[in-house]
Amino acid sequence: MPEGHSIHRLARQFTDCFVGQPLSVSSPQGRFAQAAAVLDGAVLGGARAHGKQLFLDFAGDRVLRSHLGLYGAWSFGGTERFRGASSIGAPRRIGERELREDGTAPTGPLRPPAPVGAVRVRLVGHEGWADLRGPALCVLESSAEAEAARARLGPDPLDPHADPAPFVAAVRRSRRPVGALLMDQSVVAGVGNIFRAESLFRRGLDPMTPGRAIGEAVLRELWAENAALMRTGVRLGRIVTTDPADRAGIGEAQAWPEHAHLVYRRQGLPCRRCGTPVAAGELEGRSLYWCPSCQR
Repeated sequence: MPEGHSIHRLARQFTDCFVGQPLSVSSPQGRFAQAAAVLDGAVLGGARAHGKQLFLDFAGDRVLRSHLGLYGAWSFGGTERFRGASSIGAPRRIGERELREDGTAPTGPLRPPAPVGAVRVRLVGHEGWADLRGPALCVLESSAEAEAARARLGPDPLDPHADPAPFVAAVRRSRRPVGALLMDQSVVAGVGNIFRAESLFRRGLDPMTPGRAIGEAVLRELWAENAALMRTGVRLGRIVTTDPADRAGIGEAQAWPEHAHLVYRRQGLPCRRCGTPVAAGELEGRSLYWCPSCQR
């Protein structure tokens, strides 16, 4: 499932490529046809992310809110003047340009191709288009409805104005393991399985530690760790959580995938810090990875 950094990248791409334009909106698949007809021709006023949810704010008090879930992705294309990633989501080809079969950027007027697959929503602007496939959620709401949905989420570490106090309070009043609380989007928004595993390792926290057993200072450090890791994810378009010392001689841009993570999906391999085999298990239906020595 795409984690919060990917959704913030999406919001940035929509802002750069589509905000301020009247958009042609359709639903080739048909499942969003009625809402698409309402949005068709409306100006996109803004794009924002909160956790794993994307909010596209249209003129007329209308918001297209989506959640990619496990299989959703936005794909993009356009003329030679369109600048943006070709796909963000799962699966994704982050950072690629939309190219013709001969390897050149398409030239001339905008001519979106025929939709491929089950395209829930297609947005077409002046120089580019965006197709949404396979989302877990795709709804048209008023601003008030969208804000109510956002308010049910925990604070987002990628929001520079976010207050970590609600996260700290929610964890400290819970008996649930901190590894489960980090995945609860009502506690903290945008953290997924990779950031959960990597941030807990980097702070030396056993994922099974009850939330109420962790002090406020440690939880604020955990918040800051996730914020820093997620900012790196936004910048790189990949989740890279290793430090230079963990991948001597390998640069940050070349780290993914073999040298990108400390414990995530490294079960049985030696811990990069102490050499103990990385452990794996399951917590509330999701895979869990940790170092038994570094995370006592």
